[in-house]
Amino acid sequence: MPTITWFNIPAAETGRARAFYEKVFAWTTVPFPGMEQEGFFEISTGGIGGEILPRAHPGEPITVFVGVPSVGEYAARVEAAGGRVVVPKMSVPGRGYFVICEDTEQNRLGLWEDDPSAG
Repeated sequence: MPTITWFNIPAAETGRARAFYEKVFAWTTVPFPGMEQEGFFEISTGGIGGEILPRAHPGEPITVFVGVPSVGEYAARVEAAGGRVVVPKMSVPGRGYFVICEDTEQNRLGLWEDDPSAG
């Protein structure tokens, strides 16, 4: 069964957000490999993993990602159920693929497909 596997926290100042989440929840954060200069931080919560990343636009919400066997298949399911794809399939080299969708209520959710061979 698909389940939540990841979350993104957008921030205007990722260093400030990093300090906040470390102080409040004692989460461990480290620069995201290969994206240190851009202000991306990987979060370890002791459970679901996540990321602090630069905010793309004002009001950008936290996004949760649901792990699925195929982002293509599940993106089609989202559309068939009345949702829409807002960010098409993209790769995270060495990790997998994601798609960002909106449900019928304009809530954002990500789809995640593990694939260590992703390029």
